[in-house]
This record gives sequence, C-alpha cells and structure tokens, in this order.
Amino acid sequence: MKDIQSQSDHRRINIRRVGIKEISYPITVLDKARKEQKTVARVNMYVNLPHQFKGTHMSRFIEILNRFHGRINLKSFHLILEEMKMKLQAEAAHMEIEFPYFLKKKTNSDQRAGLCEYLCRMHGSLAEDDDLTLEIRVPIAPPMPEQTGIGLPQSLGHWGFADVCLCFRNFIWIEDLIKMVEEVTSHNLKWSLKTPKPADYYLSVEKIAKALGKKLNSHPDIKWFNLRVENLSEGFSTFACIRSRKSEDISRKSEIGSRRSEVGRI
Repeated sequence: MKDIQSQSDHRRINIRRVGIKEISYPITVLDKARKEQKTVARVNMYVNLPHQFKGTHMSRFIEILNRFHGRINLKSFHLILEEMKMKLQAEAAHMEIEFPYFLKKKTNSDQRAGLCEYLCRMHGSLAEDDDLTLEIRVPIAPPMPEQTGIGLPQSLGHWGFADVCLCFRNFIWIEDLIKMVEEVTSHNLKWSLKTPKPADYYLSVEKIAKALGKKLNSHPDIKWFNLRVENLSEGFSTFACIRSRKSEDISRKSEIGSRRSEVGRI
C-alpha cells in the first residue's frame, strides 16, 4: 500500500506537532530496593515535521514504543526519541509519560509498613540536543494524631504538596529524590500533638520552598530545577515557586527563541 503521508508536500507549511496522546501503557521503571517496578503510564508521543512531508502514520509511534517493551529509564528514553526522529524523519521528537510510583514506608506510630503513591512525570525532547526532565509530586502531611485505641483511627490529614521538576547531571534514584523532599517538608512536623509547639512549628509555603530550594541547589547531580509548593486550604490555596538560576536562563532563551520564531512566521 502506498504511504500517502510520507509523500512530498509542496505547500511549504511546517507541522509544529503531530502525534498520539493519552495512551495507557504498562511500563517498567527502575526501583532502588527491588531493581524494577511495574506500573501503568499515560504516554504522549509527538514530532515536529518539516514542510516537505504531508504527515506521518500514527501507528509508527506505538510500534516504536512496543519495541522497548515498556522498559523506561534514562537510556531507553533517549533511544526511543532517537528512533522516533530517525524513522519519522522529524526535526525534533518528544515523549511525555506520567505514572504512579509506589514506595513502601513505615506510615504510622506502630511502625507498620504501607505503600505510598507518588505521581511522576518524565518529559524528553531530542532536536540537536537531548533534554530530559523528571517531575515528582510529593505530598506534605501534618503529624500523625496520637491513637487512643478507642474507635476508628484518626485521619492523617493533608497539608499540600511539593512539585519538583529537575534536569540531571548524573542519574538519581526516584526514592532518593522523594527522601530529599520529605526530609525538608517533615522536619517541623515531628512534634507530638500534646507537646507545646515552638514558634517555627507552623509551616508556610515560603519557608518550605526556600529550604527545599537550598537543598536541591546544593546537590551535585542536579543540573537545574523548578519547584512549586502548594498549601490546600478551605476555599483557597497558597503557593510559592522557586527556579534555579540555570532554569531561569533556559526559560529566557526559550522565550527569545519563541519570539524569533513568531517574527519569522509573520
């Protein structure tokens, strides 16, 4: 059958993005304690096509994904992007995956282990250079109420969350990133509810964001980061955002490049 989509197009109109989205797909990610963890991701895959192509066969995205059997890590992510760019003859290739990551932790006062869920996102782009980021949402919770042994256990409650998006210099385990965030977000939450609270007990989004930003900025394997801390209150929410200096420089270059592109199209 003739491949109509790959035929030449003489209208000289670039397709900015073409692809598939919201694919539910089983994947295997690296797990520090168990080596691997199986989970289910939502996947978006798309490319930038030059003007000489009419389009692309969407089934090719799934074919490429199937070749890697859902095994997702830093190395395979790059290889998938390379294959997308080469086989689809694209100017740039992009892939986004979002998946729940489960970590076994001691979650309450009697030290019983339970599974905690963390939402993770990975985004990769390949044009001239390779760009891969990881984002993790880490819940922030108040201290566990002391159990009386009478009636149902009291609820842990929910303070908010920290969204950390970063680019690596070297590989970092997801578990280590979660631990890094929770060391900051929980250090003022260890007081018993019956103990008088110190003046700095009550957390603010600014206080958490600054402390966490300082910790991320000092990590040698983190190239740059974006951080958002949000507190969920009754009827409204408060938030604070911090970017590393390198991230701000990248954002400015991206904005300048976007403006130049718009001017070129006009």
